[in-house]
Amino acid sequence: MSARLVPDSVVQSPYLSFVRHGFFTRIGGVSEGPYASLNCSTRSGDDPAAITENRARVAGFFGLPGDALLGVTQVHGDGVITVMEPWKPGEGQSADAMVTTREDVALGVITADCGPVLFASKDGRVVGAAHAGWRGAVGGVLEATLSAMEALGAAAADVVAVVGPCIAQKSYEVGADMRDAALAADGEAGAFFAPGIREAHFQFDLAGYCMNRLARTGVTALASVGLDTLPDERRFFSHRRRTLAGGGQIGHQISVIAAGTGAGFQN
Repeated sequence: MSARLVPDSVVQSPYLSFVRHGFFTRIGGVSEGPYASLNCSTRSGDDPAAITENRARVAGFFGLPGDALLGVTQVHGDGVITVMEPWKPGEGQSADAMVTTREDVALGVITADCGPVLFASKDGRVVGAAHAGWRGAVGGVLEATLSAMEALGAAAADVVAVVGPCIAQKSYEVGADMRDAALAADGEAGAFFAPGIREAHFQFDLAGYCMNRLARTGVTALASVGLDTLPDERRFFSHRRRTLAGGGQIGHQISVIAAGTGAGFQN
């Protein structure tokens, strides 16, 4: 671990232990106020120098310079970038996922309740990172990420996928309009809505839904880290928490993966 990060700065999954990866928390950076402290969003109102330092700390965890940590302009869609050449920080195209075989870059997605999903072929040669809110998940961003990985030589049956910290079903109350939109796009989505506390509301299982979508593609090595972003204010930023508190500025955590051959996946 980078000397400038602390043990609580990152969560890792045993499913991805064969490849460089991390679901980073909000702990261990230099940002202040509502962005405290490891805010990695280049599109927040945070001090740009603080964001640069925070991202450099994350990149350093992978043994890479700060400008090797790549990101995209996330739009809650299904667009995927195949990274052939790196770009400057903050200049990523509009998309919600990236894939690559390059070992000299790291792929990062920004979240604050949405599902960060990290992918790796079982030999570690092909990796991907996706930002999956409900719109992106229903819209097919996870399947699009797998398709892009397959174009690089990784069959779905040989891919490991892990859903990182995101808002959990008990915390994620949604309205009937959201449920109706999800069901209109995916008839199997209904299984992931439970009755809400309030009338005409529902509790949505985002992580479970993401895993279900992946399982339908043929991915069998699936896991979720099982961490709820909303109640854990010490470790995670949360858009829903901010909304319930009346609004204001907010930072975002980052989830990152990098390619590299190693021991390979051990089931």
